Amino acid sequence: MSEILMEDIRLIPHLFRHESGRIISALTNYWGIQYLEDAEDITSDTFLKAMEHWPYHGIPENPAGWLHRVARNLAHTYYRRNRLFQDKIVRDLGMGSTQEVPEIVFDPQKIVDGQLQMLFRICSTDLTPAHQIALSLRILCGFGIEEIATALLASRDTINKRLYRAKEKLRRSADFAMTISMDKGKSIDSVLRTLYLLYNEGYYSESNDQILRKDLCREALYLTHLLLEDPSTCRPDVYALLALMSFHASRFNTRINQMGEMVLYEKQDPQQWEEKLIDQGVYFLHQSAQGDHLTSYHLEANIAYHYTRKEEHVDKWKSILELYDLLLKINNSPVIALNRIFAFSKVFGDLRAIEELGKIDVIPNQYFFLLKGVLYREIDHDKAMVFFLKAIAVTHSERERQFIRSQYLVDEAISFLYWH
Repeated sequence: MSEILMEDIRLIPHLFRHESGRIISALTNYWGIQYLEDAEDITSDTFLKAMEHWPYHGIPENPAGWLHRVARNLAHTYYRRNRLFQDKIVRDLGMGSTQEVPEIVFDPQKIVDGQLQMLFRICSTDLTPAHQIALSLRILCGFGIEEIATALLASRDTINKRLYRAKEKLRRSADFAMTISMDKGKSIDSVLRTLYLLYNEGYYSESNDQILRKDLCREALYLTHLLLEDPSTCRPDVYALLALMSFHASRFNTRINQMGEMVLYEKQDPQQWEEKLIDQGVYFLHQSAQGDHLTSYHLEANIAYHYTRKEEHVDKWKSILELYDLLLKINNSPVIALNRIFAFSKVFGDLRAIEELGKIDVIPNQYFFLLKGVLYREIDHDKAMVFFLKAIAVTHSERERQFIRSQYLVDEAISFLYWH
């Protein structure tokens, strides 16, 4: 029994990650967002039953279907037993009899609809991006409090408070659920922004134990892909964001080594990049070319595409620099400005890049100091070392500090930038 137990215990967290959000979304889609906590309780009880049943009776042939069936039965039992809950549902849904029990169906389309409804509720409510990401990770992605705290560099207490406030706002926005399907087109910008930030949290993790959190990136990819399932959200900018995510995901396996340390772009083995994901990104990029609306996702996806090109020549960097020039007109952020300087140095040389860096208004952080160290490396070695030491002093991640020290000790060039 111990072997069965170990196999089942390993499977249940995996299923919880993938199925809990589907169950919660489906239940709240039937009952209303004001019953979110009830849906979460039923979902927890469902997995508790799996923990109790599977080690002794084996894994069912269709584990997800088993969970959906148990969740449906628990929901019906909960509905019948809780008279106050039942009366509210009857009133809210306009039923004619308190004896009627709404049939809850977990078919694929209902699951997708429920998740999309939940995603738009979270991203269209008056919540800060930090609250939206935390709530998305908790409800839609099945992340635990500790995982969210690690991913967002916050304490458990902070995350608990953040989730409580976010859920309260969701409950107060219950009326919004009635019109959400009509407003998807208007709300999609906030949804895409949240998914972009969620992917970014994973792609450049600042937690002390991980540089790259593939789990966050995969969840962001999955949720973004859901938008293609609905005609009202199957848009060019969605394809562009998916292209961007796919191109970056193609280099996951070469971005960190077996020790969990960062591998510089210039030292990554292009033969290890995943061609299937690159091809997927190219397909999404072509699909994003419909219409005449150019977004930052389009430009960033094109930049990411050039980074997956294995050849190294100045024309490649000229194309990247031109794209950064366009991107800055849409989104004049410090991160983009610093990345542009790196591309500028590849085209015009380090000395001109240092002059160009002096023109931008950016608050010095580890990326600023690292870039300055890179640019001074061949011009003034001692000055470069000063900037590398400053970068070590201001970074919050021990992994980053180790990375910078290792590059400093072996005296190799650094190209450590936000997306690359």
